[in-house]
Amino acid sequence: MMQTQGGDSTEATAKPKRSFYAARDLYKYRHQYPNFKDIRYQNDLSNLRFYKNKIPFKPDGVYIEEVLNKWKGDYEKLEHNHTYIQWLFPLREQGLNFYAKELTTYEIEEFKKTKEAIRRFLLAYKMMLEFFGIKLIDKTGNVARAVNWQERFQHLNESQHNYLRITRILKSLGELGYESFKSPLVKFILHEALVENTIPNIKQSALEYFVYTIRDRRERRKLLRFAQKHYTPSENFIWGPPRKEELEGSKTQKSPVSPASGHNSQICTHKKSKDSKHSSSAVLVNNKTSEEKKVAPGEPGEETDRTSTEPSSEAASPRNTEKDGNAENSNSQPEKTINNPTEKKESTSPPENDEEGENHNQDCENPGKTGSHDDVLLQ
Repeated sequence: MMQTQGGDSTEATAKPKRSFYAARDLYKYRHQYPNFKDIRYQNDLSNLRFYKNKIPFKPDGVYIEEVLNKWKGDYEKLEHNHTYIQWLFPLREQGLNFYAKELTTYEIEEFKKTKEAIRRFLLAYKMMLEFFGIKLIDKTGNVARAVNWQERFQHLNESQHNYLRITRILKSLGELGYESFKSPLVKFILHEALVENTIPNIKQSALEYFVYTIRDRRERRKLLRFAQKHYTPSENFIWGPPRKEELEGSKTQKSPVSPASGHNSQICTHKKSKDSKHSSSAVLVNNKTSEEKKVAPGEPGEETDRTSTEPSSEAASPRNTEKDGNAENSNSQPEKTINNPTEKKESTSPPENDEEGENHNQDCENPGKTGSHDDVLLQ
């Protein structure tokens, strides 16, 4: 899939935007390509045969041993040749080199069982890390700056087509049994981009693509929290869960300006019960004159009973708020017709209260329902 990654340094101050195409692409990858069908025969193991040094990669006609021995350290060749990367890091999706074959599920299993192929795959990974100015320091995937990091980081910051290569490398690590290697590399890149500021142009790709190649949601959230802590300007951070102060600010901004807004704000702070309409009517009834209380003496008691039983149903089905909202509206109709003589004064406010109550419900429940781009866009 064609991707557009990176951003010019002149655009660093512009607020970034999320990419639907990146989200869809990485969702499919993380979920093992839903509806994926192997279109190749099981005996057509082109990627495995290449890594066993049986066939050269096309169209160049170069064997893996030559790549690992003669191309290593030749940064000009690695930079300007665009046909080898699809062979070194195969995926279950078509790349720009149409001579390269997509992985199949059978080939992945055979690859993982072939020590010769795995050994060369790790050597290819080390070669590309060195090209980026990074070195693999242990068998668990931890990385650090290479000796030539200053020169290579400057190049990496300016050659943004390499961000596509890093995305591909991360995906291929996960396909061929090295999922655990991805998080250390992404954390290292985020640290260099956000804390050390050595490769600032990579931060958009790191947050939009690299992080979301990681299949473990907890690992992704750790990386997003780290990035959020160091991202500047902080108000432009659009990945992961919103900060608490932002949620509180959005609540106050969205609160409606009306005579009943004071009562509704009290209701929102006690939102453990979702039945805000009944709660608000309870507050309104309590503030009415004693003459109005005498008209409908049973309502406060009924509302108290209802609100005491509602939290358990809320906890049991938090996603049915819209249906529950409709149920509230239908339940409220009989109550409005009880107080025919005196409700005329109040008949203009309950519809507003209903709407405000629903808005407050949404505001207060948003952290649970849309807590993060990670949950909504990219599960």
